[in-house]
Amino acid sequence: MPPAPPPLSSYVESWHPSPVTDTDPLPPGPAAAVSALLDLPEPAAQAGDPLPPLWQWFHFLHWPAQHSLGPDGHLRDARFLPPIPDRQRMFAGGRCEIVEPLRVGEPAERVSSLGAVTAKQGRTGELLFVTERQEFRQHGRLCLVEEQDIVYRSGHAAGRHPATVDDRRVPEGGRSPWRLRLRPDPTLLFRFSALTANAHRIHYDAPYCRGTEGYPDLVVHGPLLALLMLEPVRRNFPGRRVSSLAYRLHRPAFVGEHLLAEGTFTDGRARLHLATHRESEHATAEVAFVDQAAV
Repeated sequence: MPPAPPPLSSYVESWHPSPVTDTDPLPPGPAAAVSALLDLPEPAAQAGDPLPPLWQWFHFLHWPAQHSLGPDGHLRDARFLPPIPDRQRMFAGGRCEIVEPLRVGEPAERVSSLGAVTAKQGRTGELLFVTERQEFRQHGRLCLVEEQDIVYRSGHAAGRHPATVDDRRVPEGGRSPWRLRLRPDPTLLFRFSALTANAHRIHYDAPYCRGTEGYPDLVVHGPLLALLMLEPVRRNFPGRRVSSLAYRLHRPAFVGEHLLAEGTFTDGRARLHLATHRESEHATAEVAFVDQAAV
């Protein structure tokens, strides 16, 4: 019998990457492109306007050389990628504290650093949870603090995914006052990948998805699920300032599936979830506002 592989924690015992600083002029082009992606009648933010929560994901992009990408389309090596063998990556969720919103058209600085690194035993094997922390400033003032939780495994593991995608069934939904329906197609996923500089093949290469990763079809981006889930808040409270938000991604959704984002409000907070006909909570989120009493 071959010896058991070393625990994932052993690979990161001496892994302590230093922070890195990036800058971006925050031009209005990305906000206009995202607005077009979501079929909004006009850009959600223009020069001088506050950038919607989490739309900083469309800025501070990096376009690495082609030879630096691995067979899955992700970078082989980067500052905050843990040094574990045969690395597989999953976006699990995050949090964002908004002191004041970033302003479109004003130069911004981002400082990225490594937060917590924790190894856990999951139902399909050992997992490594890595939290990346990002601080955003404009004119020397702290505006946002964001944390992203990324889960890594060493090698592939069988997941609980449907054998095929049913593109006919529609989630019924509950009694939420606000709803947003969307059915992502390959073009939408392609455009979102381009807007986020994401070359992961699970979002555009169907044969790779099925044959290598074991998914039934193209996977909807985790960040796209989070943004769609938050859209009812942005559309129904356009003048309300968000002070914090937290979101979790529980199950993947696939191209062609009908998605439903819903929101309810309790104690001045928005509680949201995103459903398909298969799952009532592919993703969940909670949003707090600066003036909670007025919500």
